[in-house]
Amino acid sequence: MIHIMHNVKRLSAEIINAYRNESSATIHEAMGRRGAINSTIHQLAPGMKVVGNALTVRCHSADNIMLIKAINMAQPGDVIVADMGGAPMAGSFGEVAATECVVKKVAGLVLNSCIRDTKEVVELGFPVFCAGKGISGTAKATLGTINHPIAFGDQIICPGDLILGDADGLVVVAHDEVDEVLKLSQQRTKKEAKVMEKLRNGESLFDLYGYQEVLDRLGCIEE
Repeated sequence: MIHIMHNVKRLSAEIINAYRNESSATIHEAMGRRGAINSTIHQLAPGMKVVGNALTVRCHSADNIMLIKAINMAQPGDVIVADMGGAPMAGSFGEVAATECVVKKVAGLVLNSCIRDTKEVVELGFPVFCAGKGISGTAKATLGTINHPIAFGDQIICPGDLILGDADGLVVVAHDEVDEVLKLSQQRTKKEAKVMEKLRNGESLFDLYGYQEVLDRLGCIEE
């Protein structure tokens, strides 16, 4: 078995930058309500946002040696997505590893366990989406994989997919869909901007979207 893959798809800097003004919810809706990562994984601190190329990691339970290797491999613009092997309370990441990430211009970390040194990580300005805060230590003794597909947060994430996280949550866009999804997301953003302008002028959301027809079709009775 090959544990670590190096020759994998990568997103261009141009497509990553184009997604920076999009929101997780808009992308999710534009994709036909697909791609939402389980909301148990959330911002470490308000204001944190991640967008970038997925570098996927699968670790053994309460063991972070493969995560440390992934940080070593990471390129600028990567979002490291780490399945920590079913140990949600382990403190799998902290200030020391975050310092290397900042120096290497890693775009962020998404993992389904806790992290520690949270005050220092926030002060470093390194975006993290995680399960929470925890101080339990981790071993460095068991192999996992890097740049293989992983099951993560109710989604399958492959290396080179696009990961975007903001105040509302996290979404994954498959590598081969990023151009089309970006187009649909931008169209939705423009449409919503026009709707909100009409609302400011006194119109009603209920009327603009024709929701009375929906209620009539469902047999809604009013008195």
